[in-house]
Amino acid sequence: MLSLRLARGAHPLVLLRRVLVAGAASGVGFLLLCTLGYAVAHPKATEESLVRLLWCAVPLAAVVQFALAVARNDPATRPRDGLDAIGFGPVRLSVLAATSTALSCGLGSVVALLVYLELRGDLGGTPLSGSAASLLNGNATLPWAATLTLLGLLPALAAGACAIALRPRKERRASAPEPGAPDAAAPTAPRTARPSYAGLPWGISIIACGLALEAYVGHAPAPAPTALLALPGQDGASPGLLGGWLLASLGLVLAGPGLTHWCGTLLSAGRPGPMRLLAGRILQDAATRLGRPLGVLCAVASGALAAAELYGAAWEPAGDSPFGPLTGLGAAVVMACVTATAITAALDTRQSRSETTDALLRLGVPPSMLRGAAAVRTGVLLAVLAPLTWVIAELTTLPLTR
Repeated sequence: MLSLRLARGAHPLVLLRRVLVAGAASGVGFLLLCTLGYAVAHPKATEESLVRLLWCAVPLAAVVQFALAVARNDPATRPRDGLDAIGFGPVRLSVLAATSTALSCGLGSVVALLVYLELRGDLGGTPLSGSAASLLNGNATLPWAATLTLLGLLPALAAGACAIALRPRKERRASAPEPGAPDAAAPTAPRTARPSYAGLPWGISIIACGLALEAYVGHAPAPAPTALLALPGQDGASPGLLGGWLLASLGLVLAGPGLTHWCGTLLSAGRPGPMRLLAGRILQDAATRLGRPLGVLCAVASGALAAAELYGAAWEPAGDSPFGPLTGLGAAVVMACVTATAITAALDTRQSRSETTDALLRLGVPPSMLRGAAAVRTGVLLAVLAPLTWVIAELTTLPLTR
């Protein structure tokens, strides 16, 4: 009830984010229902059903990440004095955020079920009833236990991720000194925070390992075109190439905060002016919060470029299209979620430095300088991340197209 009351009084932008989460959840729910319908209608096609279910994991993970970013940036789940007075401390606020996320994802799942049943012709009464019965295997009866289990998967995962990520964390204390030490009674100093660029060497190493794995297995025997996880290419491709691409994508995600931090360092190098110095310091400060979503966005964009080049080269204009409508829906959900997550993280960093921005304005800094610093930050991130994404996409597809 409290979650609903907070939602009623929320800012329209906050409500829009929750509606977007529900819409993304409906897309994933529709894909899961399509997978279930195919498995029920083709009980002997176990491998194809498994492949469809595996590809649903990517949109599922993207929606969970987007829901977590929205819950983290929700003003209703932040500590307040009034809520503390009635017993809603940080722990209950994390539960409240998980409940709100579960409600949004559950609403999207219900909408997906209604749309799926209507397109199959199970509801009737509208002009769209049964319009996609052949595509959605309308002749097969859905088992309701499996249907409810699949539809409840996304709300459960999103709520669990929010409860774990937003739970209050206690500061780790340094180990107590031995008795008799000179500074036994002295207070222990807090441990320094992990720098945002600490994951950059690991990210670069994992990217190199992924590309090396692709180069190594590029000449491996290719499976049959109908085999599990068969990839297109000049002479076919081994599934080990998919593992190499996954490693390279993971390296991009881990290197995102470090790349963002060093972009800020590059802006602050030399003898920068006020605008360039301000832009660099902001990027360095927001590297941890902004870099990870940007790394995920670069990984997804690299995969999209690689898939477009790979399947586009293997697609004959007179033949069937390699991308079906459900593949397009899944790709659209993933791209929309990772883009919205990056935008939400950027808005979160802007809100976190609102006090600093107000102090700069009181000191006489013109608003045009703040807008110029934002433009400089955006430009340097595009100049560094866009070529890197393109290079990794090209190196990923090189063993398959040569």
